Amino acid sequence: YRFSWEDKIFDIGVSIGLVPIAAESNTLTDIMSAADSACYVAKDTGRNCVYTFMQDDSALAQHHGQMQWVQRLQRALDNNSFALYYQPIHSLNACVAEKGHAELLIRLLDEEQRVVMPNEFLPSAERYHLMPQIDRWVIQHAFAHLMQDLDDYQQRFSLFAINLSGQSLGDETFLNFVLEQFRSTALPYSLICFEITETAVIGNITNAREFIQELRRRGCQFSLDDFGCGLSSFSYLKSLPVDYLKIDGNFVRGILSDDDDYNRSEERRVGKECRSRWSPDH
Repeated sequence: YRFSWEDKIFDIGVSIGLVPIAAESNTLTDIMSAADSACYVAKDTGRNCVYTFMQDDSALAQHHGQMQWVQRLQRALDNNSFALYYQPIHSLNACVAEKGHAELLIRLLDEEQRVVMPNEFLPSAERYHLMPQIDRWVIQHAFAHLMQDLDDYQQRFSLFAINLSGQSLGDETFLNFVLEQFRSTALPYSLICFEITETAVIGNITNAREFIQELRRRGCQFSLDDFGCGLSSFSYLKSLPVDYLKIDGNFVRGILSDDDDYNRSEERRVGKECRSRWSPDH
């Protein structure tokens, strides 16, 4: 259905989750939960359709697994069950006498303190809009760690990079949160570089530009990550005042064996992940 309101056109669709109610059905709560899962699958399969719940359905099982991740992530946020790692980044030119950079990376610690990699939980966090909470956790704990031994960190690294999600860039309260963290910790603005992906920028171009301009004015730096993996436009490089451009790995992965990858590469820095958990002692 389409209608107009205040000179704008709106499209309305419907997604339906259908659950048979039979003698073998369980409780009302179970029925409603099944209907909710079926409705989400209807949305995922293109919307404007009816999806019928069936036991042992792979799509429903996948959705159920994602919902379990939501609960685990919420507990992790409540219990501080995340950990920060760092990845040093050094110049390939041995003649350049400059301190390296470091990129901060998040990991999840499960109930047995085993490390869970971000590719396992970040997709669910993005789907269910938990990324702003996770980004806040990273910033708050990273700033606190850095301030505990600031002189040592500054002797080894000139810059620490922190990844931000598109959901955080679209959050109008996020800029004030970041500024408050700088004020409360007294961390130097010049020590932080925020990494944002090309896709996140395109989806939140107005907020992204304001966020970048405000923090660069105070001394932060910015990196445009995964450039080339989406609907790339070099016009964004003209309109966004970023300091670093990180080309998507698909263009340079075969740099040692493929002439095309070698010729396309414009990156001047390479990182090797440090496998130690990041703490004031590491």
